[in-house]
Amino acid sequence: MADAPDPIAPMNTAPVPLRRKLIAGGCTLLLLPVIPRLARAATILAVRTWPADEYTRVTLEMDTELKAEQFMLDNPHRLVVDIEGLQMDAAISNLVSKIKPNDPYISTVRVGQNRPNVVRLVFDLKQDVAPQVFTLKPIGEYKYRLVLDLYPKVAQDPLMALLKDAQNDPLAGILESLAQNSPSEAPIPSVEGQKLPPLAQQKPPPAEVVPPKPAPGGRRDRPILIALDPGHGGEDPGAIGKRGTREKDIVLQIAQRLKKLIDAQPNMRAYLTRDRDYFVPLNVRVQKARRVQADLFISIHADAWIKPSARGSSVWALSENGATSSAARWLAKKENDADLIGGVNLGSHNAQVAKVLLDLSTGAQINDSIKVGSQVLQEIGKINRLHKNRIERAGFAVLKAPDIPSILIETAFISNPEEESLLRTPAHQQKIAAAVLGGVRDYFAANPALARRA
Repeated sequence: MADAPDPIAPMNTAPVPLRRKLIAGGCTLLLLPVIPRLARAATILAVRTWPADEYTRVTLEMDTELKAEQFMLDNPHRLVVDIEGLQMDAAISNLVSKIKPNDPYISTVRVGQNRPNVVRLVFDLKQDVAPQVFTLKPIGEYKYRLVLDLYPKVAQDPLMALLKDAQNDPLAGILESLAQNSPSEAPIPSVEGQKLPPLAQQKPPPAEVVPPKPAPGGRRDRPILIALDPGHGGEDPGAIGKRGTREKDIVLQIAQRLKKLIDAQPNMRAYLTRDRDYFVPLNVRVQKARRVQADLFISIHADAWIKPSARGSSVWALSENGATSSAARWLAKKENDADLIGGVNLGSHNAQVAKVLLDLSTGAQINDSIKVGSQVLQEIGKINRLHKNRIERAGFAVLKAPDIPSILIETAFISNPEEESLLRTPAHQQKIAAAVLGGVRDYFAANPALARRA
């Protein structure tokens, strides 16, 4: 099969008949008042890329909403995107320099004026992808955004990421057994056009599923698995301190430190819902935790308030009956708006994944969350001032896993100059991580039966 022609070349324009030229000329005076507004090209305000193993995102921020059409080409794999209402300029040309050699999906990008008022982007790909192209309305500091998400054709399995991370782990065999016998009720996060990986499509016959034998002394035969969820990421920076400290960076650093501490425990392992700076929708964070069969879900954040005097750490659990205060309601809304800021394609994620955000959480799950949250809050109170001396509750979407105790930790107020300075230091980040680990260990030591698979 011959290669497809180069799609970056401008389209040929056929000669315009003389009669049509004359008609157009006769209408010039009539159309003149509106021509400047119609002909005005949109302005590219910023071009950003977010490469990650799960998917690569390319964002074009503009001063007006534009339409885009895309199609795929094979031999080799290419994604072609035509953007209407745009003229070539330095900002759009800058996209070429944004693509890095280590991008897992994009090899190069070419930009050209395909035809009048239409700019064409051609992404030369390293592998076949399931592209998602959509627009976002202005929100927060952002104007209109055109988003291009390049997902792998075969969805990545969080369980496989967990196994890859545990290759030299003494518990690798146990984790592999967990993956092979994983139930299919928790689907892998995927988007339209993606296929599930082979492991997710294979469910062992009942005869092959052997119930785990209790270990001597009642010890679990599999590690306690804790899903760590660094809030925000990618297009969503979270709260920003006076010194420019971004919440998404601080909480990722704390989560990475906490993961190292957890992985060093003899029968405990951690999984990160994001390990780099990229956006993860709220429901996908929950679904990842369910896929790896986590025994506990911890979402990590750094609070902000309109007054810089607000300070202190807090721990939150889900509320079935509304927030505990107006401030709690405001905070939950702010965190739940992360999908709008980060940029989620509402029509792309499959219905099974979206169901996770329904109010399925049980009273037992919330009670367990309050228990572990109280232990963690007690330990954090030893190293930092507490905003309140009790667990607070609100309707955080990210805490709605129906079968996993889930808490959200606001490590400090990044809007408070003193606490912002502390959050920036590795020493204080390590103290927070150690305090959280201490609370988690106390929880499982006092309540071993509360682990879902004890």
